[in-house]
Amino acid sequence: MRKSWLPAYLALGTVWGCSFIFIELGLEFLTPFGVTFIRCALGAITLIIISRIRKINLPTDRKVWQKLWVVALLLNVIPGVLFAFAQQYVTSVFASIINAATPLMTLVFILVIFREEKLKREQIFGLLIGALGVMTVVGVWKELGDNQLVGVIALLIAVSCYGASYPYSTRNVIPLKLKPEALAAGQLIMAAITLLPLFLINGISNNSYPRQSVIAMLCLGIFGSGFAYIWNFSITAAAGSAIASSVTYLTPVVAVIVGRLYLGEVIVWHEIFGAIIVILGALLSQGRLNRLVKTK
Repeated sequence: MRKSWLPAYLALGTVWGCSFIFIELGLEFLTPFGVTFIRCALGAITLIIISRIRKINLPTDRKVWQKLWVVALLLNVIPGVLFAFAQQYVTSVFASIINAATPLMTLVFILVIFREEKLKREQIFGLLIGALGVMTVVGVWKELGDNQLVGVIALLIAVSCYGASYPYSTRNVIPLKLKPEALAAGQLIMAAITLLPLFLINGISNNSYPRQSVIAMLCLGIFGSGFAYIWNFSITAAAGSAIASSVTYLTPVVAVIVGRLYLGEVIVWHEIFGAIIVILGALLSQGRLNRLVKTK
């Protein structure tokens, strides 16, 4: 019997929901290249240590590393730099809105390119309902005017990479039957190696290192890029790429709540109402509503 993926799903949504504020704080002393490299390097170190403790060997086949490099480009390098770059021009809340479009982009790639993974009707409905909920949570009708077009374009490209990464992993990486720790460590090692030259050229924006910014980068790297990718691979293997990508419906909910608490702002009605819609959409896409109805 498969181990339940729901705890990892909730943990991943929470950690990635906090990542937008961590990125904002990291940009106080790092460039987008610096933020992305540091989070990947810290994540790689974390996963290497975990793998050693659990006596899990990293891959040795060159072809496996090539596939992990592709995943690193799609899931870490390109979107990581673009998200950090975009958050210089858009709010962290808006970034979380665009990030929540990942399941829809995943759906597009599954339907157009990766056709072997069949989607159920309730999954499609759940994803669409979740997208509506996300827009309601953040009050998208009010937020768009506060952001610059260059940031919006960067976010859309980044989310497209995310959308392609899930079905690519399902087709080319998950079948390798490697431990999630080994896959995630290999992915982040390749990402850090790719980003290192860019970091050395232009990684630090100033020589001031605020304590809260340093702590934010430690959390972003260790949890947001370390433990998070173990959970991500585990969810994809257990539940499929469509459900795994729907975790991004939880991230804007977390981002809004944490942002409000951090900034001392009050949560308004549409955020609460939208959160309920998001949860319903996630439950529907996971088939949990049908199970609840059958048990009654």
